[in-house]
Amino acid sequence: MAHTSLTLVTQEWWFENLQKFHALVPFDGLWIDMNEPSNFVDGSLNGCPESPFDAPPYTPGVLGGSLRSKTICASARQKLSSHYNLHSLYGLMEAKASSSALERIVGKRPFVISRSTFPSQGRYSGHWLGDNRSQWKDLYTSIAGMLTFNLLGIPLVGADICGFSGQTNEELCVRWTQLGAFYPFTRNHNDMDAQAQDPTVFSPAARTAMKEVLLLRYSLFPFLYTLFHHAHASGHTVARPLLFEFPTDRHTYEIDKQFLWGKSLLVTPVLEPGVEYVAGYFPKGLWYDYYMGDSLVSVGEEIKLQAPLDKINLHLREGSIIPTQRPNTTLWVSSGQPMHLIGALSEEGVAEGDLFWDDGETMATYENNQYTYIRFRVEKGTMTSEVLQENVEASYITVETVSIYGVKAEPERVTVNSQDAEFTYRANQVLTVTELGLNLSKNFTISWM
Repeated sequence: MAHTSLTLVTQEWWFENLQKFHALVPFDGLWIDMNEPSNFVDGSLNGCPESPFDAPPYTPGVLGGSLRSKTICASARQKLSSHYNLHSLYGLMEAKASSSALERIVGKRPFVISRSTFPSQGRYSGHWLGDNRSQWKDLYTSIAGMLTFNLLGIPLVGADICGFSGQTNEELCVRWTQLGAFYPFTRNHNDMDAQAQDPTVFSPAARTAMKEVLLLRYSLFPFLYTLFHHAHASGHTVARPLLFEFPTDRHTYEIDKQFLWGKSLLVTPVLEPGVEYVAGYFPKGLWYDYYMGDSLVSVGEEIKLQAPLDKINLHLREGSIIPTQRPNTTLWVSSGQPMHLIGALSEEGVAEGDLFWDDGETMATYENNQYTYIRFRVEKGTMTSEVLQENVEASYITVETVSIYGVKAEPERVTVNSQDAEFTYRANQVLTVTELGLNLSKNFTISWM
C-alpha cells in the first residue's frame, strides 16, 4: 500500500485513544517506543512519486543517500504541511500529544520516553539513545550521548544497559549496570531475539554487584531529584561534563570517560574488560571517596584507582553536601525512608548543599509552591539546615544520620540543637552522628568542638 498521505496525531486523538486504553489497563505513564516515522521499506511498497520533495536538488548525507530511506515519502501530506517540512518534528509532536493526554487522563505527572527528539522536547519527554550493541565501545560512547542530551536540554536520558542487540556477557553487563545506575534514565533493555540479560541470569557475585549499585542509585535519589528540580526550574544539567565545572582546566575539555552529577559527585566507571584499575582525572582540589570518606588532594592530575568488579568509583567534591536516603525495593517505598546527609568539607571547613522535596506525582508543585526546599551549610564547625519553603510531605521524613568528611581533629563534644549527642570519629577524618530523628521540615543545628 502506497503511503501518499499521513496525518500526524493530534492531542485530541491521542487523548481519546489513550483514554480507551487506560480504561482497560490502568497506568501512570507511557513510553513512546520507535516513535520516529520509521519504515522497513523506502517510502512505501510502491516507492515515492516524482516530486521536488522526494528528489530535492540537495540531499544531506542521510542513511541510504535518500530522504525516503527507511521512512515515508517526503511528499506525504500531514495536517500542517508536507512530511518534507515536518519529518524532524514527528517525535516532538508525539511526545507533546502523549504528555498532554496523560496529564488529562491520569491527573499526575506524565512519564514519556522518546527515541526521536527535537529542540524543546525536554519539556515533554525524556530520551533513550536508541539501538546500541552489547559491546564495550558502545558502553563507552553512551557517556558522550548522555552528556550531549543534557547540554541540549533533555536531561532525562540513558542508554540500553548491557546493550540492545547482540549477546552481552557477565563482565560487560556488570560494568554497564554500574555506569547505567548513573544515567539520569536507567533501563536494562534488549532485543527479543537476544539472550536474557537481567541480573538474575548471572552468577551470584554478578547479581550482588548489580543489586548493590542499583540500591546505591535509590539511596542517591534525593540528590538526583534535586538536580532534576534545578534542571526544570533553571535549565541546569543533571549529568554534567567536567569542563562545565572546571572551565579554566583545559585537561577537562577532552574528558568523555568521566562525568559529574551536578557539581558534586564525580563518576569514574570502568569501560574496558579485564581490568582491576581505572585511571581518572581529578581537577585541582580536595576530593573524597564517596563510600569511606578517604581524601585525596589533586593538583589537576590523572590518578589510578582500584576498580574491583563489585565497585564503581565515586568521589565527592570538596564544599559539597548531598542528601541521601535509606534504599528499599522500590522508589516509592524508598521515598519515605530516613535521610542521611553527607558533607565534604573544603580546606577551609566549608560545605553547602540543598534538597527539593514534594509528593513526586502532583503536577506543577514548584509553580504552585507545593514543595519543600532546604539549604544545608557547614561553617566553623557547625552544620545548619534552613527550611526556605515548607510542605507537608517533608514532615513525614526524618534525618537519621549525618557524616562529615574532612573534620581535621576529633571533637570533644557534639551537640544537636544545643543538646549533647553521641558521635563516632574515624582516623580518616570522618565524623558521624547517628540516631538523630530530626524532622526534615524543621531547622536544625549540629555543632562539634
